[in-house]
Amino acid sequence: MHLNPTVATRPEAMADVPGICELPLTRAVVQYRDMHEMDTPGGRIEDIGLALVIEGRYAATSEVVDLGSGTVKVLDLSTELVVLDWVYGPTIEHVGELITAAAATREADELRSYSRRLGLSVLERVGFGPLTRPTFLRIGFRDICRDMDLHEGTSIRIVLGTGRLTRVHLDYDACALVLRTAFYEPDSVLERGLSEAFPAADLRRQEPGGPAEAIAYHVRLPIPTTLAEARATLARMRRGLASLMARFEPDRYAALESLIETFGARETLSSLQIHEPLTHVVPVKPPILGSYVIH
Repeated sequence: MHLNPTVATRPEAMADVPGICELPLTRAVVQYRDMHEMDTPGGRIEDIGLALVIEGRYAATSEVVDLGSGTVKVLDLSTELVVLDWVYGPTIEHVGELITAAAATREADELRSYSRRLGLSVLERVGFGPLTRPTFLRIGFRDICRDMDLHEGTSIRIVLGTGRLTRVHLDYDACALVLRTAFYEPDSVLERGLSEAFPAADLRRQEPGGPAEAIAYHVRLPIPTTLAEARATLARMRRGLASLMARFEPDRYAALESLIETFGARETLSSLQIHEPLTHVVPVKPPILGSYVIH
């Protein structure tokens, strides 16, 4: 008897890719962003986009707690999923007890405190990398927003003049500041301010895609590969945004500058203990920077 290996024809029904996750996600520490919930660009100021799944039998309706704010949310994690870590069962039980206590007493300080400690410990354990970079940038940019314009969203509002307001949020994946305006024509004053505030950045103008949309500007910065580079990039963002505010709202900037000088700037990332390999830096002659224009 001869056995001839044959390749069975794949059923036609198997040719379709379902494109959804059907794994149970309870105990997973996941990333989430705007696409997972209907929220303002950049997300809420209290959230960090890192969450613990406390009930994830069905990925499409996963119940999670944000590890920055301690807020309980329901997210659809079925189409895009980034799992950074897993916690033990007793941790889930403890978080559940804290959620129950917070609901009964309407006091969530203990839940928020524990969630934040858990989130930072996960980031320290996982370290800085391509998967965690958006979360590190979000935490750092959240500090800038809280120092410069604390409100419900993770964005900074700058008044350019009478009836001229722009909102700045960070695209965490692309490491790009996005300035949304209400203009339908290029604003030369804002473009000049951006060129001077971010002289070596890639500045781009996004034209309206329809009658209901307005012009947006993107300030693209190099994507950091280490935590040190991320902190340097965030410091660069802070300086550039402060320059814009000083240019367009000098009185507001003077008041903020006085507060920051008194209390210091927030920098949550400086408290993280993350080992990074040492690199040998070879000094090179600095290049001559030419002029940058907005495309």
